[in-house]
Amino acid sequence: MTHWSSLKATLAAVGASLILSSFAGSSNAATATPIQHLVIIFQENTSFDRYFGAYPYASNPSGEPKFTAKAATPSVNGLSDTLLTANPNLFQPFRLDRSEAYTCDMDHNYTDEQKAFNGGLMNLFVQATGHVGLGCRPGGSTIMGYFDGNTVTSLWTYAQSYALNDNSFGSTFGPSTIGALNLVSGQTGGADLYKKGVLQMKNTTVFADHDPAFDDCGADQGGTSATAVTARLTGKNVGDLLNAQSVTWGWFQGGFKPTKPAAGGSPAVCATSHKAHPGVPNPSPLDGQTKPPTDIHVTVADYVPHHAAFMFYASTANPHHLPPTSPAMIGHSDQANHQYDISNFFSALSAGNLPAVSYLKAPAYEDGHPGNSDPLTEQTYLVQVMNALVKSSEWSTTAVFIQWDDSDGWYDHVPGPIVNPSASAGVDSFIPDQPLVNPLTATIADPAGIKTSGICGTPAQGAVVQRCGYGPRLPFLVLSPYARVNFVDHSVIDQTSSLRFIEDNWDLGFIDGSATPAAGRGSFDRIAGSVTNMFDFEKTPNKNVLVLDGNTGEILFAGPKPTP
Repeated sequence: MTHWSSLKATLAAVGASLILSSFAGSSNAATATPIQHLVIIFQENTSFDRYFGAYPYASNPSGEPKFTAKAATPSVNGLSDTLLTANPNLFQPFRLDRSEAYTCDMDHNYTDEQKAFNGGLMNLFVQATGHVGLGCRPGGSTIMGYFDGNTVTSLWTYAQSYALNDNSFGSTFGPSTIGALNLVSGQTGGADLYKKGVLQMKNTTVFADHDPAFDDCGADQGGTSATAVTARLTGKNVGDLLNAQSVTWGWFQGGFKPTKPAAGGSPAVCATSHKAHPGVPNPSPLDGQTKPPTDIHVTVADYVPHHAAFMFYASTANPHHLPPTSPAMIGHSDQANHQYDISNFFSALSAGNLPAVSYLKAPAYEDGHPGNSDPLTEQTYLVQVMNALVKSSEWSTTAVFIQWDDSDGWYDHVPGPIVNPSASAGVDSFIPDQPLVNPLTATIADPAGIKTSGICGTPAQGAVVQRCGYGPRLPFLVLSPYARVNFVDHSVIDQTSSLRFIEDNWDLGFIDGSATPAAGRGSFDRIAGSVTNMFDFEKTPNKNVLVLDGNTGEILFAGPKPTP
């Protein structure tokens, strides 16, 4: 660890003032807690066991960043000795080394994730969601792999210094678009599907990845594509609620800024890109490659349209990817409509103009999604964001939630409660009177060969189908001067728990309004568990700051922030 003096020059401008009495910040909006700024970093595709199953015990092999748990670190519901040696899946969980940071992408389809659960037995992951190929071993065992504090070092270090929840779930089963929609509205129903700008299906449920309709940089190229089927949601999202109360906010995404603006009826083009997996080695022969490994350092487009949650709603879309009219307007209503490039977040932060609520979506090569990203490149991004925040004048009244959109199908041993049953024929094929599957009779990476697994039950009369949840268990961290230190929360929460926190903190009300919707039709925010157990608003806030190395995740500085 270096001394403070080596970093003082970069942190000298940071103040240490705290707002403790009148909870009114730069957004001029009163809050129920001392949190004036919430930053939600929304990453991609990992299960809790994949990143935290071994927490807090790392293997610490020679030559890798070392992680040693603090004394009295609380335990998590992780991979027990029994799960490591007598696991009910076809393979036992095993440690993925830092040199194996690159893996192939797993199967995270809505139906296939349910099949992996096998009625709550959690023993069909190899057959239902496993994959083989570059970065995955030919026998299908990689789906059972997990990383420890020698690879996801920064995340384990943040957990030691702040708060981690080990009972957080995806609001529903399925891939990225579903997670993004749940994050901002708690609702995947009420979707209209379009092709070439023409309505194809009305009031359906999103349960797969779609691009937003009329997004210039999406698959339909602003509604001009004759082949792409895209979606638009008809309900409200949290942006609508924030706008109604004049609370500043923004969604900041990598690659959102066009490389070619819209002009003359032609859509804007978003073509920025990066080489994937910088500093990460090519896969080893463990994945069955008989020739020298294929180079994984390919060019990856930064902007992923189906990750852009607010672009699915007409009220909060920025179809032509227009920039803010000025830096001072970031977070306010103008032509950008609260949709920004990730660079705008850092410029707003450095100018002391951080919105009250900020959603951050990394460029694809840094978002952690297996295949196009990896834990080490993801770590570089997370540390960049966190180091900038703790150095800022807003840190004293800021909370950061690190969340993930879906599990990617990776193994996790904890099934969540089914709070929204569904039994849609051909999609939710898991009706209680159908038998469970003997895992020995199913084929590796063959979800089509699994007919049922009895998990979602029968929905209430009139409920929205194709919306079974809760889904897989995902990590959830809270980082803040007000976060409990070295704390593990076991409360049941889901992706919409951050939505509920925003609603409560800024007194916005529910997405559905005051009327109680029929069973199974409402937004998940109404039943979301609270994240407030990960805070301690009664004690003096923690004046220590944590600065990490983006390459290794190790601590560069931990201590009180100096006065300017």
